[in-house]
Amino acid sequence: MTTINYFEYMRDNIVEILNDLVASGSLRKIQNFNQISVEPARGKTHGDLATNVAMVLAKPSGLKPHDLAGQIVGELLKLDFVLSAEVAGPGFINIVLVDSFWHARLAEVLEAGTAYGETALDEIKSVNVEYVSANPTGPMHVGHGRGAVIGDVLANLLAKVGYNVTKEYYINDAGAQVDVLARSLHFRYLEALGADVGEIPDGLYPGEYLIGASKKLIKRDGNKWQDENESNWLKPLRLFAIDTMMALIRDDLSALGVVHDVFRSEHDLVFNGGVDEIMAMFMKRDLVYEGVLSPPKGKRLDDWEKRPQSLFRATLFGDDVDRPIKKSDGSWTYFATDMAYHLDKYRRGFKSMINIWGADHAGYINRLTAAVEAITEKKGDLDVQLCQMVNLMDNGVPVKMSKRAGTFVTLREVIDKVGKDVVRFIMLTRKNDAQLDFDLTRVMEQSRDNPVFYVQYSHARCCSVLRQAKEMFKVEEISIDALKDTDLRNLTDPGELALIKMMAAWPQTVKGAAEAHEPHRVAYYLYDLSASFHSLWTKGSKDNTSLRFLVDDNRSLTLARLAMVKSLAMVIASGLEVMGITPVQEMR
Repeated sequence: MTTINYFEYMRDNIVEILNDLVASGSLRKIQNFNQISVEPARGKTHGDLATNVAMVLAKPSGLKPHDLAGQIVGELLKLDFVLSAEVAGPGFINIVLVDSFWHARLAEVLEAGTAYGETALDEIKSVNVEYVSANPTGPMHVGHGRGAVIGDVLANLLAKVGYNVTKEYYINDAGAQVDVLARSLHFRYLEALGADVGEIPDGLYPGEYLIGASKKLIKRDGNKWQDENESNWLKPLRLFAIDTMMALIRDDLSALGVVHDVFRSEHDLVFNGGVDEIMAMFMKRDLVYEGVLSPPKGKRLDDWEKRPQSLFRATLFGDDVDRPIKKSDGSWTYFATDMAYHLDKYRRGFKSMINIWGADHAGYINRLTAAVEAITEKKGDLDVQLCQMVNLMDNGVPVKMSKRAGTFVTLREVIDKVGKDVVRFIMLTRKNDAQLDFDLTRVMEQSRDNPVFYVQYSHARCCSVLRQAKEMFKVEEISIDALKDTDLRNLTDPGELALIKMMAAWPQTVKGAAEAHEPHRVAYYLYDLSASFHSLWTKGSKDNTSLRFLVDDNRSLTLARLAMVKSLAMVIASGLEVMGITPVQEMR
């Protein structure tokens, strides 16, 4: 069921009013209405909604903003769902809607259930969301987990507003790092066979996770590679190590509730001629040439090699400099393989591509954005979202980690300690481009300061009310079908209406978060919604008992409030579903 986004609904009505004014000769013809916005009013005293329509259309209409606003207000007041409309300041319009409008939105929630907030695009669009894509050289750390959650929830949001979404993982299995991985595995393999290998050499991966992998290798191959030259064992151990690490990564992702639709291999892409193909295509379009780059600004000259090299004309597409596509040894750069990979995406039907990267890749955005523009001949687009660091703490004290020493805390350890739902929620409590403090102790506290608990507690409270209601009513009386037909006009308290209005904002929250590629908005919304509910609960339990959800001597009012509570549970569940989190029925 498609539900009303009341912001868009009001905007559509305003556009219709403008067209009627033009048709009647009261208003000069206006070419477009693209700049018209309808937003929440600033503060409760200013109403429910505010629109800039008179401000942005004053010039094309030939009227002063205040005069145009006056005409629009006159027409708005004729709408049966508008209680009041008035001009504010230089020409903004504040609007208050009638209570019955909000009651109707509550009925919509009951009808839609957790599907509330879903919308349909005019045409189905496909989008590729690539996230995590961690090098298969070891287990995932907490930073990888943040990218995983942000990518996964963004994909869920896009699906909820009608996109055909593909969740993708790019396996970086063609670089020098996988050779280092193979050598690191071989060292642990010899160690497990009892060889006197000494301390692990610098440059190899020291993590103990390779000890388990080496034992698996012995189980499969015995001592086959013990006395072999590297040239014989490097390739088979590289393949074994990649497969083993990717199995570990997949398992960690599964524990976090993340399942990708596609795993794409860099090695396969290169082996099958993907890079050769894009280079041939670019050479034909004169986008690749032999040249010498100027030394990078701010770097010592001995860090830069003046040599002719193959360059991509990135500056034609908005980048600062042209970019190398071959290393001095003749092998392809990472940039070259990434260009081939994004051509592969485009050929698979993805004009829209979203990449979730770590913050250390910030300097890479311009060149790849330029490449995608060239690849798609400006028919596709790439949006890169950067995830800042996660500072892991325990009761306010930073957890000391060293990847070099192999003493870092893995993502799986954190999941096992606090649970996947807590990890997923906390990763969304700040915008992805801001650093995040993850405190292993405080995320388990049962307080308002812990957003995970606060939101889950609101859902559990709703469930508790509904369980108690079963003692007052027959099952059929409090079914969803029955609650839809309840007289919702009983809901008149300002706190009740405020809660309903917040619920009704969920479709716009979903749409806005999806369009802006900002999944953290969902966590913020659920926290604010929970705060509104808890406030109403406190009012009814302490200040005004008439506001309690279950009123023994007023069945009609109680049923209306049960409809509100049931709707709230559905909206919270809908939000948690987008976040990949299971709503709890009760708190223990």
